[in-house]
Amino acid sequence: MPDGRQTEVQAPGRGRGRTGRPRLTEQRKAEIRLEIARAAVELFVAQGVAATTGEQIGQAVGVSSRTVWRYFPSKESCVSPLFAAGIDKIAACLREWGHGRPLEEALAPALDIGGRVGGPGIPELRELVRLTRTEPGLRAAWLQAHDEAEPAFARALAARAGLPADDVRPVIQAAMLNAVLRAAAERDAWGGPAEVGAGLAESFRSALAVAEAGLS
Repeated sequence: MPDGRQTEVQAPGRGRGRTGRPRLTEQRKAEIRLEIARAAVELFVAQGVAATTGEQIGQAVGVSSRTVWRYFPSKESCVSPLFAAGIDKIAACLREWGHGRPLEEALAPALDIGGRVGGPGIPELRELVRLTRTEPGLRAAWLQAHDEAEPAFARALAARAGLPADDVRPVIQAAMLNAVLRAAAERDAWGGPAEVGAGLAESFRSALAVAEAGLS
């Protein structure tokens, strides 16, 4: 985690911004976005979305609120990098999914059914998805993530099967998988109390078992 110093994105120049400090690399910018996303989730879960400010999110990772708004148009959109990271991991697993291998096993590195899910831990993910039911801004970010996931999954499934990117089969398969993952996460998060981690893991297992026949 940052040491509390304020981090700013520097203006263009010959390797340095107006302050004389080196400009941030694209990799570092991505890291800061992810740090902001994780801090936002923790604050939303701990104190609610309405009570959370951009300044609080920035303070949690040692950046200014100005930097937070430079990266994100709203506090709710701060969670988007976590969703994007999950999409990328699932797509990578789909490309490497060997024929005859169980779907649950293939996606285990991305969903990490035994522990963590691509960014926050399972308890944080469960609480974040729970908040999407009542928070319109988070709901929009959640649905936008699934809109972006579908073509990414379709490209991965097409590559796996050696099919053209515009073939209808991987497109339909991707839509089904996308719906399955969303339904599993929402069913668990919007249901009653569950054992920490176990409820979401079991929801993914059950949903993937239903989907596997149509994807194999």
